[in-house]
Parts: sequence; structure tokens; C-alpha cells
Amino acid sequence: MIPAWLTNGDLPPGVHFATWREIGECLTFNPRRQRFLAGFRRACQELRKAGCRLVYLDGSFVTRKEHPGDFDACWDVQNVDIDKLDPVFWDFSRGRAAQKLRFLGELFPAQLPEGATGRAFVEFFQVNKLTGEPKGILAIRLGRSRRK
Repeated sequence: MIPAWLTNGDLPPGVHFATWREIGECLTFNPRRQRFLAGFRRACQELRKAGCRLVYLDGSFVTRKEHPGDFDACWDVQNVDIDKLDPVFWDFSRGRAAQKLRFLGELFPAQLPEGATGRAFVEFFQVNKLTGEPKGILAIRLGRSRRK
């Protein structure tokens, strides 16, 4: 369940599991946000094909900001078959331009350390970059993928 936003627009601290329906109802209140969610869903479909079971959603997309710039996400590497993973998920060149073009957002391996802080992305996302205060993120279970 997605909790109510705090007065600063962030989610309360912690990882909040949500369904696709909840995300759609809470976060797609305009066409721009609907496009971002469609891009995020496409990315999650690709990750699921490679065995990913859990993705974390962050960025201004999970705030009450009316016109977010994009979405930020990180994906759990556990169970992922690297040979089945689309190379775009490892392409961080030119500010992750290929990811942004294809999915309208940026995606990182959750356990990979973020460059400036050294924290794993799943932890880095749980800190407001302007204030340093803890904040919440969303988690989406992708379920088991069928491997052939």
C-alpha cells in the first residue's frame, strides 16, 4: 500500500510495497505521469524476462510533484540471468541516455554502489538528496519468470 505523502512531498521513510494498480491510481494523475509509468512497466517486463523479481521505484515520480522529470528505479540482481538481460540495463553512458530514450527513466542494479556516496542504490534512494533526511521508496514484486 502506498502511504500518504509527507508535507515535503516525499513518502514516509521505508520501503513500501505496492501493486501496479495502486501505483496507477496514486501516481498517474496526468498524461506525463502515465507515459512514465508505461515506460517503467516496459522496463519491468524486460527485467522480469531475465528473472528479476523485485524493483524499487524512486525519483520525483514517487513524490506529489505534478510534472516529474523522469523516474528512477533500481532492480534486485538476485535470480537475474545476465545472459537474458537486455544490455541497456548496463549502459550508463551519456547520463543513461539509452535507458531514458527507451524507458523514459533510469534504472540501476539495486546492490551497485552509487558513485558519490558509495551506498547501494536501494539505500541511496531512501535519502532525500537535498535535505539528507530519510524518505520512502516503492517496491514492486515482479513475480517468478518462466525460464526456458
